[in-house]
Amino acid sequence: MTDTAQRLAEIRGGLPPRRHNARTIAALTGNPGCTRRAVLDSAGVDKPKLAERVGFPARFGQSRFAITRGNAFEARVKADGGVELLRLVARRLGVPLPAAASWTDLGGDEDRPERSRAALTAPGDGAALYDHPLLGLDVAGRRVYLEPDLVAARLGGRFHVVEIKSFPVIDGQADPAKVSAAAIQSAVYVLALRELLTAEGRDPDLVSPEVVLVCPRDFTNQPVASLLDVRRQLLVLRRQLDRIARIDDLLAAVPAGFTVDPTAEPATLRTALSTVPARYAPDCLAACELAYFCRHEARGHTAGLGRPVREALGGVAGIDEVLALATGERAPDPEQVEAAALLRAAARLRADALAGDPA
Repeated sequence: MTDTAQRLAEIRGGLPPRRHNARTIAALTGNPGCTRRAVLDSAGVDKPKLAERVGFPARFGQSRFAITRGNAFEARVKADGGVELLRLVARRLGVPLPAAASWTDLGGDEDRPERSRAALTAPGDGAALYDHPLLGLDVAGRRVYLEPDLVAARLGGRFHVVEIKSFPVIDGQADPAKVSAAAIQSAVYVLALRELLTAEGRDPDLVSPEVVLVCPRDFTNQPVASLLDVRRQLLVLRRQLDRIARIDDLLAAVPAGFTVDPTAEPATLRTALSTVPARYAPDCLAACELAYFCRHEARGHTAGLGRPVREALGGVAGIDEVLALATGERAPDPEQVEAAALLRAAARLRADALAGDPA
C-alpha cells in the first residue's frame, strides 16, 4: 500500500472505501471548491453514515412511490425491444427512422464489463440500442464501474446516451433542478463511454454530447423526448475528476491526524471535520450528505447565505460584521470598503421603504 493509500485508509478509519456511482460522481461537480468534500470523496468515506454519526443526517432521496413509478415508466418505454424508444430518439435527433435496429441487453452478473466493451466497440454503424451497459471511470485513483439504467443508442453512426426519467414535462417545461441533475449525471455516462472508445482506439467524438432525455408528458404515462447538450457539464466533470486525482495536493491542506473513524465519538468527529475547509452554499442541501452539518457550522457567516452574497460581500465573513458595517457602527477595513458602501446603500433603501410603509 502506498503512503497516499495508507493516509486515505486512515481517514476512513480503516474501513473499505465506499463505491461511487453516477449520482455521487455527478454530485462532485456541485461544489468543486469544497476541500472537505473532495477529501472525503477521494478517500471513499461513507458520507451518509458520517452525517448520521455527527447528528446531521441527510434528508434527500427518492420515495418508494417515486421508484415504483419510475420503474413502471421505464418498462413502458423499453417495451417490445425498444420500438417506441427508437422512434422517439430518431424523431428527436431528426434522422430517418431505421427499418430495423438491434436490441442488446447487457444486464446480468457475468462478465458485464467485457460484454459491454465488446458490444459497444464492435465494428459497424447500423442502428442499435444497448440496454444496461456497464461502464468504467477512474475516480480518485480507483476504477469505478457504473451500472446505468439507461440505453446507448447508435443512430447515424454516432452514439447518444438516452436517459429515462420519471419526472414530468408539463406544457413543454420540466423542473429545472431535475433537468440540471439529469444533465450532469448523463455527462458522467458520456465521459465513461468516450473513454471506453478511446481505450479501444476509436474516436471518442463518436459519442455525441447531446443526450436524449425521455420523460412522461404532462400527467400521463406517454413519453416525450428532448435534447440536452452536456458539453459544459463535461468540462466541469473533467476538471473535478482531475482535481481529486491529485489527491496529494488535497491532502496537503488536511491536518496530519485528520480521521473520521466511525468508532470515534460524535463530538470528536465534528471537531475533526471543522479542521478541513468547507465551502457551504444552500444548494449543497440537494446534493451533499454533509450539507446540514456544514449549514449548522456556517451559521452567523455570510457563506451560509449563498455564493452571490458571499461574493458580493467579499472580505466580510460574519453576519455581525455585516450589520455593523451597514449601520456605520464600525469602520471598514481596507478590503471591506466596497462591501461596506454596498451595505450602507442597502440599509438606506430599507429605511426608506419602512418609512413609507403605512404599517
